[in-house]
Amino acid sequence: MAKVAFIGLGTMGYPMAGHLATKGHEVTVYNRTAARAERWLEEFRGRFAPTPAEAASGQDLVFACVGNDDDLREVTLGPQGAFKSLAKAAVFVDHTTASATIARELHAAAQAQRSGFLDAPVSGGQSGAQNGTLSVMCGGTQADYAKAESVIRCYARACRLMGPPGSGQLTKMINQICIAGLVQSLAEGLHFAKRAKLDPGAVVEIISKGAAQSWQMENRHKTMSAGEFSFGFAVDWMRKDLALCLEEARRNGASLPVAALIDQFYAEVQEMGGGRWDTSSLIARLEPAVRPRGQV
Repeated sequence: MAKVAFIGLGTMGYPMAGHLATKGHEVTVYNRTAARAERWLEEFRGRFAPTPAEAASGQDLVFACVGNDDDLREVTLGPQGAFKSLAKAAVFVDHTTASATIARELHAAAQAQRSGFLDAPVSGGQSGAQNGTLSVMCGGTQADYAKAESVIRCYARACRLMGPPGSGQLTKMINQICIAGLVQSLAEGLHFAKRAKLDPGAVVEIISKGAAQSWQMENRHKTMSAGEFSFGFAVDWMRKDLALCLEEARRNGASLPVAALIDQFYAEVQEMGGGRWDTSSLIARLEPAVRPRGQV
């Protein structure tokens, strides 16, 4: 069993840290809002540290899952950041969906003090975190990955080293690009089915057994048709992620016309008041009847 810290007990981090404790690891947690950490300690065995630096002190592995690049810099390189006390040979594993730039920056900072770093964003959403079935895509060295992989698998169904520092974040960007396209296509398909006087449920039942099948189709078509969006991965988060994709594309020369267009569609959903709706709410642009009650 390892001595580990987990920084950030949000929607994803809370259950992920819980899996570490349940599997017998010695867990120290830090959260900006202490009340959430106290709630976690009522449910799981572990201890609370008042700063990221204190959480990281003496640990074999330090995990983090925070909001964005700025949050990540604060909990790592800030005055009370984890890198102030990260032990030599310890590995910092970042599950935040952030930029490849900060992943490389933090890897260099960790290397300078003879510590390790993995950028390891996840896919699978809140349900994946709760059920321990996340997919984890990692960037870093083989040596650092070898130290962390078995512990990461406490909450992962799939885990793979994708390449050098930043590769995990780049892979997650591809994940978000693909999801955005799938959700928009599903929204348009359901909209078309209704206009064609077909039963959307019956349509999905048959086409999901063929080449059109996807996780989004299987898990979101019913709630999309019913206008239920108060769950899942928020539009605000998806726009943050797509901004990372588009920024990286400008840097590496990739052409992402569909991702750019769907990002603007999500901006329209935000203007409708749907910033916290699930990403499947793209259908609300096409079907006013499925918008949640009270929305224009």
